Amino acid sequence: MGNSNVRRPYKGVFPVVPTVFDADGRLDLEGQKRAVDFMIDAGSHGLCILANFSEQFVLTDTERDLILDTVLNHVAGRVPVIVTTTHFASHICAERSRRAQQAGAAMVMVMPPYHGATVRVRESAIHEFYRTVSDAISIPIMIQDAPVAGTPMSAAFLAGMARELANICYFKIEVPQAAAKLRELIALGGEAIEGPWDGEEAITLMADLDAGATGAMTGGGYPDGIRQITDPYFAGRRDEAATAYERWLPLINYENRQCGLIACKALMKEGGVIKHETVRLPLQPLHPAVRAGLIEIASRLGPLVLRWGK
Repeated sequence: MGNSNVRRPYKGVFPVVPTVFDADGRLDLEGQKRAVDFMIDAGSHGLCILANFSEQFVLTDTERDLILDTVLNHVAGRVPVIVTTTHFASHICAERSRRAQQAGAAMVMVMPPYHGATVRVRESAIHEFYRTVSDAISIPIMIQDAPVAGTPMSAAFLAGMARELANICYFKIEVPQAAAKLRELIALGGEAIEGPWDGEEAITLMADLDAGATGAMTGGGYPDGIRQITDPYFAGRRDEAATAYERWLPLINYENRQCGLIACKALMKEGGVIKHETVRLPLQPLHPAVRAGLIEIASRLGPLVLRWGK
């Protein structure tokens, strides 16, 4: 265990780590460690585990704890690790967050409480939910503002929580018109907005960087490719970043629109990082034609993932 030497504010590329399963859908902890090692070698500034792209919704609580301890012990402070602790119940989310902090997490990421298509809570209850989580820990909280929650949270509401709640200071914005929301959030929240971040596999990355995003939480298959965009951008070379974005956009788009969370596993399997790209039922494997398209696009770009394990 142990926290990373990287200090706040956290910036750069923090991709989501897939949960690795064997051919029968059981946890493959050795494969999990190899996935983490690849992602660090590929230039990730930090990692995020147990997110939606990690299939957190198919894991038992015991499995969550096992992955948490395995990954944080294996990373051993090489990079900061964000742990997703989302749960509908305030006290359970707070307990998960406290457990993550004790294990060495640098930050927790939490979606607003929701269940199914219709079960939502009012704004005041969302505020109280995040207050409960904030009061339970002393590390930063990233609010994940994503369409899957179906919970509208205005920039003004988010900025208000950042000003009022001690640990609310990072925001992963991946709703439609993300760049506009990032601009408004930064303008309203000022110094309370420590980390305005891009998400959704970097499909809107350039627009979000122009709006002031300082971090990108992407899929885990090609952090080296995302850094070819963000590194020159943060160094003031926007034209170079835009050219790199245009080069990588076909793969970003294919992951986002055709493959979803399986893209990372397919790339890692193809490159010998992991032995299996299994997803748990009822999720289905990629259609062979879709998988072939993914590998063909990636091969033209040559990300590290396709040769790391070979």
